Amino acid sequence: MSATASTAVLSVSGIGKTYAQPVLTDIDLALLPGEVLALTGENGAGKSTLSKIIGGLELPTTGEMQFQGQPYRPGSRAGAEALGVRMVMQELNLLATLTVAENLFLDNLPNMGGWISHKRLRQAALEAMAQVGLEAIDPDTLVGDLGIGHQQMVEIARNLIGDCHVLILDEPTAMLTAREVEMLFTQIARLRKRGVAIVYISHRLEELARIAQRIAVLRDGHLVCVEPMARYDSAQLVNLMVGRTVGEHIDLGARQFGEPILAVKGLSRADKVRDVSFQVRQGEIFGISGLIGAGRTELLRLIYGADPADSGAIEMGSPLAPVTIHSPVDAVRHGIALITEDRKGEGLLLSQSIAANIALGNMPAISRGGLVNALAERALAQRQIDAMSIRSSGADQVVGELSGGNQQKVVIGRWLERDCRVLLFDEPTRGIDVGAKFEIYALLGELTRQGKAIVVVSSDLRELMLICDRIGVLSAGRLIDTFERDSWTQDQLLAAAFAGYRNREALLHEPAHRSAP
Repeated sequence: MSATASTAVLSVSGIGKTYAQPVLTDIDLALLPGEVLALTGENGAGKSTLSKIIGGLELPTTGEMQFQGQPYRPGSRAGAEALGVRMVMQELNLLATLTVAENLFLDNLPNMGGWISHKRLRQAALEAMAQVGLEAIDPDTLVGDLGIGHQQMVEIARNLIGDCHVLILDEPTAMLTAREVEMLFTQIARLRKRGVAIVYISHRLEELARIAQRIAVLRDGHLVCVEPMARYDSAQLVNLMVGRTVGEHIDLGARQFGEPILAVKGLSRADKVRDVSFQVRQGEIFGISGLIGAGRTELLRLIYGADPADSGAIEMGSPLAPVTIHSPVDAVRHGIALITEDRKGEGLLLSQSIAANIALGNMPAISRGGLVNALAERALAQRQIDAMSIRSSGADQVVGELSGGNQQKVVIGRWLERDCRVLLFDEPTRGIDVGAKFEIYALLGELTRQGKAIVVVSSDLRELMLICDRIGVLSAGRLIDTFERDSWTQDQLLAAAFAGYRNREALLHEPAHRSAP
């Protein structure tokens, strides 16, 4: 089916955008009512920029748009939303200090005589949350107390409220469980029946094949394909995205496992992490799997000293010996690095340059007498730009102008300048395209050949099965089982992930068991 401006709910013509250099060039695209258009491409290809132009967050440098047959040039996100053009971004638009209910209806709080009706607000929030499977969350919970995955579902729920003619979903399932993904797909089907045009941005090609009718592929700011989804298989799409062939398997190269250099013993914090113990060897990638809320991120934060543990111990070195970690400063001093899942909130200064961001944590190498050597700072940044293939105009480019994948590379590059023996990666490829993922995997392989011990948390089970030597499965805060490479199956890993929840009530009421030291 050919999409034309006459049948489209929204169309763009000749759209271009230039920052320090062109990021979009001469884009023509039409969004049809009741259709899911998959928008994909490598990080830096221009997907988010095009979406922000449509959603009113950016103005195009060239070109024009039409919405329902009329000229369309929103000056803000609020202006676009007022017309029914909504966007769920990777950068969540939520206020952490307000409740879930208040975030959902912030622009339209129910009131009587100028006073907020909390009863009506709560009821409306419960109805909106039920649409995306959040019935178990109290609408009076502060958003800041929720994990990233649940925050993502709140953001989706917020954008489904009221009239919606165009909905842009930017990597909506990156932090969702399988159940939450199914709930999202159910909502997408309902929206299609209402005639909503949906732009679905994702690197998960199996999702695109399942829900999209057409696919648009961007490469280096150019639209290289707008075709029916059924015409392409995954391999063909990857080739279109990256302009080269990308293998389906990763060879991390010859590696040798040494002695354990990290041991976690009986680590616990409230009911989030319960009596977790494991070891990681030199040259090993240890994966941590589990559902959202299983305690994966909380476990990494305990190891890194970002949160205080109620009990348990950390041992480091060869031979292993107890270490005291009360803060991230202690962790770094003992050779532990954490690459956080929330790169924008916790990992980067978005308004600062690549050089300044990579310099964070590496000041002794580039400063003397309290003064930063600008040449050394740029040289350090350029070394990582080259090593990580960071797409940028140079070390002085502002990090906020980079794509999500390139921002993640900046975070990783910062830690590669330090001689950390243990690296904790929390969702290292979240929001990163297929080509860049394999670059990150190759990097992990190189780090293990240097004798590093790597712990990887990922919501993508197939990713863990691809790169890990062992996988530990957390469920309801407990380490249920640990599986060796070539002896696991996807069904076994999934069964372990659900096991703790099937017995949750019994687990919560049994005495805490302490592992032997």
